[in-house]
Amino acid sequence: MTGEPGNSETVSSTDTGTFGKVMAVLDLVLSADEPLRFTDILQRAGQPRGTLHRQLAHLVREGLLVAGPDGSYSPGLRLLRLAHRSWSRHSFRSVAEPHLARLNAITGETVHLGVLSGADIVYIDKVESRQGVRMGSQIGKASPVYCTGLGKAAISLLPDPALEALLAGLQFVRHTPQTLADADALRREVEEIRAAGYALDREEHEEGIRCVAAPIRAGTDDVVAGISVTGPAYRVSLPQLLDWSPVVRATAAEIGRDWRLRLGLFR
Repeated sequence: MTGEPGNSETVSSTDTGTFGKVMAVLDLVLSADEPLRFTDILQRAGQPRGTLHRQLAHLVREGLLVAGPDGSYSPGLRLLRLAHRSWSRHSFRSVAEPHLARLNAITGETVHLGVLSGADIVYIDKVESRQGVRMGSQIGKASPVYCTGLGKAAISLLPDPALEALLAGLQFVRHTPQTLADADALRREVEEIRAAGYALDREEHEEGIRCVAAPIRAGTDDVVAGISVTGPAYRVSLPQLLDWSPVVRATAAEIGRDWRLRLGLFR
């Protein structure tokens, strides 16, 4: 579930093959925060107008995208059904599920499970808070590693060469005044996370949102993951996050142990 670091905002000119180009356009539309119009996609995709028209028409016919009345494109029902089947059958997610529920019961706040994908952390499961104000995160959504507790926890597991390769490809965007500004700052924080065993999001991705996260040592290179407890800053103080850090770390360790047992890796 790991990949080479990169920027998903544009389609690379090195992509080859018709299928690869169509998938790149699909990924571009799905990665956008809001539905994109044809002109937006054309600007970002770097493909000829006629080719892009045919690709989008094919994706719409297959039910993977829906064309809105305003000319924008959004995920189609077929894609959502495929995604649901994928998440429901994901064995790592199924191993973690009871642990997520237990951590949610202990803390009362939203619990996330995420896996590393290139320079992003992708949420593959979530147990919602029982409180009145809930998180806007969604299963399948990708967020930058450098400004999320889950992302920082996950990359702390990377060996130094892989970490340096990822850092070299990151583009740091200041989402809030607390967002880490550059690779040096993230590198220093990763060292602190490795020593402490947990990571914090101090309103770095969204103002008013905090979390504590821990890396999951899955024992295989294809699963680099983490777990987090997230809540609104008015309800979840930094001392509260620190109080939760031992149980978050213990839960991550239990998920990693159960996953290794599933794979027959007794280490």
